[in-house]
Amino acid sequence: MLQLDDLQISIAVSGLKTGDNPQPGVPVIRSLRAAGFKGKIIGFVYDAMESGIYLEDIADEIYQMPYPSTGAESFLTRLGYINSKSKIDVIIPTLDSEIPLYIRLQKELQELGIHTFICTEKQFNLRDKSKLFQYFTSEDITVPKTVLLNSVAEINKAIQDIEFPVFIKGHLYEAYKANNILEAQKFFLELQAKWGLPVILQELIEGDEFNVVILGDGKGNCLGMVPQRKLVITDKGKGFGGVVVNNPALEKFAQKVIKTLSWRGPCELEIIKDKKGAFHLLEINPRFPAWVRLAEGCGQNQPAATVLLALGNQIEELPPFKPGVLFIRHSEDIISNINLLGEISVNGELIRKQIKQEEIK
Repeated sequence: MLQLDDLQISIAVSGLKTGDNPQPGVPVIRSLRAAGFKGKIIGFVYDAMESGIYLEDIADEIYQMPYPSTGAESFLTRLGYINSKSKIDVIIPTLDSEIPLYIRLQKELQELGIHTFICTEKQFNLRDKSKLFQYFTSEDITVPKTVLLNSVAEINKAIQDIEFPVFIKGHLYEAYKANNILEAQKFFLELQAKWGLPVILQELIEGDEFNVVILGDGKGNCLGMVPQRKLVITDKGKGFGGVVVNNPALEKFAQKVIKTLSWRGPCELEIIKDKKGAFHLLEINPRFPAWVRLAEGCGQNQPAATVLLALGNQIEELPPFKPGVLFIRHSEDIISNINLLGEISVNGELIRKQIKQEEIK
């Protein structure tokens, strides 16, 4: 098992929202702590109501970031300010919307002495939902029929080739099952308002759903791979429970996807096995999923490995995973002090040690 006991560095992690649709930041941090990391954890948040802010044992310092939509300049300015106050050694970004900025700012991050281990711009673009069908079908990897919609009127033409029910997906996030044209139009308008165009209409394939968390070395190899079968699924299609499975055919399919892209860094593959036993690639998410602690729990601490890779270390392929390990997600209330909400809302930052010292006085 990888250990980070000797690392006295600062690691920044984004995505601290928990609850019914959690972000991956809190489980990533817990995996780092489970690897013995005793250095500083810095949490990056976009909203003062991200619940991970208020968990005592997660981040030593919290900083509010400008939304990625504000552009690279404001993002880099904020990173420079934080780095001047609290040296950052490694960043693990966990949100799709911020990955392009971290890719674009690689040179500037290196100048600041900040390290990452993430995908390239080409890899990021090829796994985009809008390109998935065209690119991977040409690489002999099956993807459900997909149509890009730039207006609600285009749904009528799309359903001439794809029968209901279908999935209506946002460009970045969210997906809904539509059983008829009225539902499809409703979801199109909702997703267009949230995430812009195009909206994606995708063929629904019945079968068993699998998710696979992978750490790619950037040369076509998987340094770590843990497949899980979804056992509990929410109305939004999110997995709330799953079990690690031993399925060589599934692993072979996932390895082919990674090799095709020469994927570098963490990612999650969403795959479905149809009733005839064929696998279909649904999505590639360019970061760790919120269930990444299952990888740690079955013998592969992929977040810890990512830190070592970001620092330039060479690591061996992670040990084989243990099939049969289960995860079940639950939500709980966090009790905290209103002063913490005030600190992060007014100042845009929260230094936990400073707060504790003031409470003692």
